[in-house]
Amino acid sequence: MRMGLAIDAACDLSQAFLEQHNVAVMPITIKVDGEVFMDDRKPAEIQRFIDRRLGSRSHSAETEPCPVEDVQKLFLEKLVLEQDCVFCLTITATRSPINEHVNRASFGILKSYRQVREQAGVPGPFMMRVVDTRNVFAGSAPAIYEASRMIEAKEAPGAIRERLTYIANNSYGYMLPRDLYYLRARAMKKNDRSVSLFSAMLGSALDIKPLLRCYRGETGPVGKVRGFEHGAETLFAYATRRVRAGLLVPMLCVSYGGDLAVLPNLPGYAALHAACEECGVELMEAPMSITGMVNVGEGAVVLGFAAEEHDVDF
Repeated sequence: MRMGLAIDAACDLSQAFLEQHNVAVMPITIKVDGEVFMDDRKPAEIQRFIDRRLGSRSHSAETEPCPVEDVQKLFLEKLVLEQDCVFCLTITATRSPINEHVNRASFGILKSYRQVREQAGVPGPFMMRVVDTRNVFAGSAPAIYEASRMIEAKEAPGAIRERLTYIANNSYGYMLPRDLYYLRARAMKKNDRSVSLFSAMLGSALDIKPLLRCYRGETGPVGKVRGFEHGAETLFAYATRRVRAGLLVPMLCVSYGGDLAVLPNLPGYAALHAACEECGVELMEAPMSITGMVNVGEGAVVLGFAAEEHDVDF
């Protein structure tokens, strides 16, 4: 059985991984200041967004996840011909309608695929399984990485689906923004009042940064630090401890809203890199999606891994 992967563009993974595993990407349209960006994880488009230096204006951006009709088109014109089973993974349904779009599209796809495959001379049935990673950005990476491992191992679709549900429920995504004012402005744009004006003013005055966590679809602050570099050091030290304690998937993803060359120079990153090497964990560096930068701000760090339930110990 030929099995493949499809993701929405807000899932942060390296370009090398996407190419190696032939991962299909469902794009997100971003409109900001009269400009349109197609967030499809292509390096050139991500770089174009960064080069435009939209900065603080991006908080007002409008994002349009891949419509139901486009999801159906991707599957019926391409994936149902190339694969016999596709696992479609999305960021958490609590933060984006893309999961709902894919589920709605699946009804039409499963109703129409037989005729498409018969006309192309492709025998046999087609299956698609929609998986909510219950996380965002780099926090979605562990479930996708695990899916690729199990597909390569030729595991049965039922076993893969069960395992991915377990990994999704035990995936952690941590976010360190640079600009609290930006974060609050974006939250207000989406009617999310979790970052108050007082907190933004206080944070900016004292250079206090929040450490945010997404876990099982819920996002909120779990700590605070003074200064971005100290925040990075704190976050990477925490991740280093989790790596040494043992992960459910042997990978940890770090995405950055800008030039990835910045990462090795951040405090604590070298120690995290060393711990991953010692423990046989792949440290994946990924450009943050345009969607991620719009929501968390340029220059932000997001880190994702899967582990048994544990208390945060910043």
